[in-house]
Amino acid sequence: MKTVLAFTMMFGCTVMANLLLKAGASAVPPQRLFLGFVDWRVIAGLASFGCAGIVYAWLLQWVPLNIAQSFAAAQYVAVILASALVLSEDVPPVRWLGIALIALGIIVVGASSSMPAPQGNQSQASPKSPSTK
Repeated sequence: MKTVLAFTMMFGCTVMANLLLKAGASAVPPQRLFLGFVDWRVIAGLASFGCAGIVYAWLLQWVPLNIAQSFAAAQYVAVILASALVLSEDVPPVRWLGIALIALGIIVVGASSSMPAPQGNQSQASPKSPSTK
């Protein structure tokens, strides 16, 4: 349950960060802070990315990196859906195909993560001490 909650929090922070960055980048110069260069929404978006990174680091305590990163790809799907729904950006059919392929890859990784690892010549990743001559 905590894994699902952590992924959901990370996706939410990432989607919010992207939407805020887009809104801040589109702000007219008089609305921008810091010598007319950066809008407050850019700062909030960067902070939201920071929160997503913290949640992701927390998540890596329980989930192997190869699985976590595969599931993290769902944020790309979420951001594209948010850009279409919230910002009314056009998403052409070929992009929808790409989104479907990303989703299919996530499903494959999710299904394979519950399978037992194949038996054979497997080595655990462990740091090796430097050899001395």
